[in-house]
Amino acid sequence: MESSRLDRWLWAVRLTKTRPDAATACRAGHVRVNDRPAKPATPVSPGDEVRARVNDVTRVVEVVRILPRRVGAADAATCYVDHTPAPPPEMAIPVARRDRGAGRPTKRERREIDEFRSGGL
Repeated sequence: MESSRLDRWLWAVRLTKTRPDAATACRAGHVRVNDRPAKPATPVSPGDEVRARVNDVTRVVEVVRILPRRVGAADAATCYVDHTPAPPPEMAIPVARRDRGAGRPTKRERREIDEFRSGGL
């Protein structure tokens, strides 16, 4: 097998959870093959560069092998070379954060927050 449909390949190598998800991403313009917008039926072959935005993360992969059907995750990972850039480093400046759903701060926590914001800590 020398080429495959893009949506089928994205699903087979487990970049998307389902094949309809892959087709939807292609139709929405979130997938590019060799820097060109791609439709779900765009053929991909070894050596192509696929740029796909999945779950708010842009993945850049090079096609190494075409799969005839969906395989296990370990085998699927050998079908592409991941060229995705590393995420930006976290901010070095400490930021005061509260746990989500923790409710309103207590009087003591409010004083600590005010002291932190004024540069007292």
